[in-house]
Amino acid sequence: MAAHPTETPSNLPAGTPGGAPDDPGIPGVPGTPGTPGAAGASDGRPGTERTGRAQGPLRLGRRVFGPGELVVMAIVNRTPDSFFDRGATYGEAEALAAVDSAVEQGAGIIDIGGVKAAPGGEVSAAEELRRVGGFVAAVRARHADVVISVDTWRAEVGRVVASEGADLLNDAWGGVDPELAEVAAQFGTGLVCTHAGHLPPRTRPHRMTYDDVVADIVTTTVGLAERAVALGVRPDAVLVDPGHDFGKNSRHSLEATRRLPELAATGWPVLVAMSNKDFVGEALDAGVDERLEGTLAATALSAWLGARVFRAHQVTATIGTLRMVAAIRGDADLAVARRGVV
Repeated sequence: MAAHPTETPSNLPAGTPGGAPDDPGIPGVPGTPGTPGAAGASDGRPGTERTGRAQGPLRLGRRVFGPGELVVMAIVNRTPDSFFDRGATYGEAEALAAVDSAVEQGAGIIDIGGVKAAPGGEVSAAEELRRVGGFVAAVRARHADVVISVDTWRAEVGRVVASEGADLLNDAWGGVDPELAEVAAQFGTGLVCTHAGHLPPRTRPHRMTYDDVVADIVTTTVGLAERAVALGVRPDAVLVDPGHDFGKNSRHSLEATRRLPELAATGWPVLVAMSNKDFVGEALDAGVDERLEGTLAATALSAWLGARVFRAHQVTATIGTLRMVAAIRGDADLAVARRGVV
């Protein structure tokens, strides 16, 4: 079992990546104390009253993220064929440099992946482990306090990376391997419970239909989260992810975004993985390299609506966006105050 003897709260302003863990929450963000996520609360707009469970701290590895914090999860893919970086961090040296850069920029979590989500050549468990196994240990040796997440659906991969220091298992395929949650319980790691439309891994959605996509997201992710806790995963180490574009067309992903308060109201911390995805591209008719503005708009809206963790390729831009949301909410002070005061 990876040992995490201490918890390190950050000393940055609350509501920013790495902000204070005992923060009372961003005003108006669903699910944080004193905000619409609390039972019967409203953000003041007609039709926004709802009930829900209050959010609590998220404890991963040595870190404690308070309910009002907005946390960036930086993507580092050890794959030769990822849709966005096209293999830029496939090599170990390049991947380690990317980790170092993301940590320096302020990412609270590093998400390491060894298999791209899209269809393609088969990647065996052995090959996935070759890509991510020893790499997790190398990252842990360089960065003792950063939260290390591994994007995998396989229990056998999860077992190895957890033993090497991973703090979080990011299951993007909806519990397709039920033993992965057992691994998280055994090693004391966190677990991401994702809605993937009940599809097998690396499957593109085709004419997916739902009576109510958000109801299906809530039912599925909450069920996975409750099962994980029943198996022994700590409740404060479980996140839920609506799974943008996984088992969904772009209209489904947009609906999941605007109805995020319904997922946040469950009380489970919400992770969103929207960075440069196809629903952004189809909304704007933008290619993969032209989706930053759309991604940041979706990020800001998701933060406003209750998401807490943001999986991102462009760390600096995402952190800036989230800090602006925190400032608008009144949860973070100005970085510098000159205008009208000096």
